Amino acid sequence: MAARTRLAVDIGGTFTDLVLELPDRTLSSKLLTTHHAPDAAVIEGAKAILAEAGIAASALELVIHGTTLATNALIERKGARTALITTAGFRDSLEIAYEHRFEQYDLYMERPAPLVSRDLRLEVTERLAADGSVLLDLDEASVARTVETLRAQRIEAVAVSLLHSYVNPAHEQRVRDLVAAALPDISITISSDVCREIREYERTSTTVANAYVLPLMAGYIANMQSGLRAIGAACPLLLMMSSGAICTVETARRYPVRLVESGPAGGVILARNIAARGGYDRALSFDMGGTTAKITLIDDFTPQQSRHFEVARAYRFAKGSGIPVRIPVIDMVEIGAGGGSIGRLDAMRRIAVGPDSAGSDPGPACYGRGGLAPTVTDADVVLGRIDPTRFAGGKIVLDAALAATAVEGGIGDAAGMGVAEAARGITEIVDENMASAARVHAVENGKDTTGRTLIAFGGAAPLHAVRLARKLGIARVVVPRDAGVGSAHGFLDAPIAYEVVRTFLVRLDQLDQVGIDSLFAEMRAEAEAVVRFGIPVGDLVETRTAFMRYRGQGHEIAVPLTGAGLDPAAMRAAFDETYTKLFGRVIPRLEVEALTWTLALSQPFTLPVQQPVPPDAGPAHPSGTRRLVESATGEVVEASVYTRTDLSPGMRLHGPAAIVEDGTTTIVPGDCSAWIGHSGEIVIEGDLP
Repeated sequence: MAARTRLAVDIGGTFTDLVLELPDRTLSSKLLTTHHAPDAAVIEGAKAILAEAGIAASALELVIHGTTLATNALIERKGARTALITTAGFRDSLEIAYEHRFEQYDLYMERPAPLVSRDLRLEVTERLAADGSVLLDLDEASVARTVETLRAQRIEAVAVSLLHSYVNPAHEQRVRDLVAAALPDISITISSDVCREIREYERTSTTVANAYVLPLMAGYIANMQSGLRAIGAACPLLLMMSSGAICTVETARRYPVRLVESGPAGGVILARNIAARGGYDRALSFDMGGTTAKITLIDDFTPQQSRHFEVARAYRFAKGSGIPVRIPVIDMVEIGAGGGSIGRLDAMRRIAVGPDSAGSDPGPACYGRGGLAPTVTDADVVLGRIDPTRFAGGKIVLDAALAATAVEGGIGDAAGMGVAEAARGITEIVDENMASAARVHAVENGKDTTGRTLIAFGGAAPLHAVRLARKLGIARVVVPRDAGVGSAHGFLDAPIAYEVVRTFLVRLDQLDQVGIDSLFAEMRAEAEAVVRFGIPVGDLVETRTAFMRYRGQGHEIAVPLTGAGLDPAAMRAAFDETYTKLFGRVIPRLEVEALTWTLALSQPFTLPVQQPVPPDAGPAHPSGTRRLVESATGEVVEASVYTRTDLSPGMRLHGPAAIVEDGTTTIVPGDCSAWIGHSGEIVIEGDLP
């Protein structure tokens, strides 16, 4: 994008981050999220940062926004009063789910409750065959009876998911039209619009999730636009999607479920660019904020991608215990490990941390806003990692005495530990929780964490990055400039893009070239209608993918399609190559079939050019010292304190050290050294233990 004055806004569970990009400089700000009205913090922050820059809101050419509002609504069950309309006999599919036990040996395991209760799962008479042919015409009288129930129950949003509608959407479209004519003020989502692919449960779950958050997100986006206009910003508003791309307001209003992981996705875009500039072809993105930590694998400067994601996992983040949504998403593992994560002693008197968080209200005890439970931030204050007078650029002054009282009273006294040792226990457990999640995520994807470069950003990540890296067998940590608001920086580098998906089952030896070409032409037209934002159609980059499997398998793998044609032999070779990478072998003499096809259109973008290591500029000069506790040993050391704005490319320093900036603090342990890269990034290196 050619816009020169742009504002990026990232609303998280604890903090709202803003980055203002100007032609000659970049400014950033961090303030507490206002959960009662999330747009209030955005407007307040926008006015403040524009005033700091000395420009009027009318000078803004673009606002790019990412938010956890849709995610929080699903987690907290604070969406619209929603009903589901489905084929007669299938209303319980949403509750039956996968049938299997996600925690096999827990006799008291509870499945997550559906977003729509059984009395609001309504049936209409109709039936399509698996090939889309009509077995039973839609009974419009049954739809009329459903409308009366919707009216009586004061339903705010309706999800329509009929059997096999991914092949033939005609019945769903007719139900939508009939309901809309009778109840014009109701929000309606049909599965053939949101998730036009096979697998009834996931398709229905995605449709229900979209309907559930649609009224909330539509109102929020409208308030955001009104607030920006009120301060004089008449520029377009774009929103970050979970795929790592940005979309228009119209798309976000229609498909708010695609915004579920919008904030974290921006951070991965930043990490990808950092990896490209440093030549780190095997990287691990580490984003730790106030509420959660997110970890993503990046190989060959490309983040791991997926079309399946679970929201609100209810059982210790166990796979299968959440609400599945099938949307394009950067594949990341997200756990309840942030600065606000609460520490406690469990029934066996062991320290446990998270997943619950103190959030922004009341926040950690050291915020002085009424919080009493010890949190990770309180522990970091006790350990000397955070300067209480410079937290969030000095906007929030922390109370070290309250932090010590919370840690001592919540854990130290009960466990018979000193306050420093209790604080170190909290940080050690949260670091191990994150390391365990990263290891499992890597193994599930057939990969390893050892030998990667850890790219750390978010307000809490640079405090914990080196310790986490050591646990994962990583010897190099990179902390980008302005890391505390890293995700918002990533928004500014994200391309406008959109992905369309269709299910069309075909064996490779029976590939219908004409049918597939027609399918891709239809998908291209749909994607172009979304992506248009001053970009010539001829400049758009098209990416095609087939989800393929051996015939008889239950799940597919994503196989990139290259070249103009769809040659069966070439597709088989691409499948064999991808399958071997994932599983180490192929299965001979088995037929291969393609089930689902995707087409993505993107604004052209290029990765940053790799930068050389800057020449040695000599040692950096500390601005003072601070006592802090080493994570690995528990030793109290006198650490040098550096102000990040005083550090120039090529400067070098040795630990123990704390590098302080407005949004975060980077900790360099005593057995590590660091140097400053061309873009101001801190590169920390040390031998593995």
